[in-house]
Amino acid sequence: MRRRETGFTLIEVLIAIVIVGILSAVAIPSYSNYVLRGRLTEAYTALSSMQPKAEEFWSNNRTYANLPLPADTENFKYTAALAVDSYTITATGAGKTADFKFTIDQNGNRATPGAPAGWSTSTSCWVDRKGGQCVQ
Repeated sequence: MRRRETGFTLIEVLIAIVIVGILSAVAIPSYSNYVLRGRLTEAYTALSSMQPKAEEFWSNNRTYANLPLPADTENFKYTAALAVDSYTITATGAGKTADFKFTIDQNGNRATPGAPAGWSTSTSCWVDRKGGQCVQ
């Protein structure tokens, strides 16, 4: 009686490697983009939370001049143009979020004045996707 050997042939192994390669070519860029978008929410959250804090600060001090800013993080540095009756707070990307720039002012106007190559900027919203789609 003849015994049949079991195992994988070279062709089967190569086909499996090709399939994994194709899936990786699609999945890795999508995942990287997803992680980047997650990092951008840090700026949206910090800037959005500053608006009520700034209004409270103004109602107590009648000026925005010494408004405390959010603490800098690994992904964003925060700066502001402060005056008695107006402010513009800017989150500037650092590290993996470099080239991104988001702003908010005393009227709640949001803008994306800076974005890396391939991304869109906007004067009316915070852009969170390459196609120029805005954060809701």
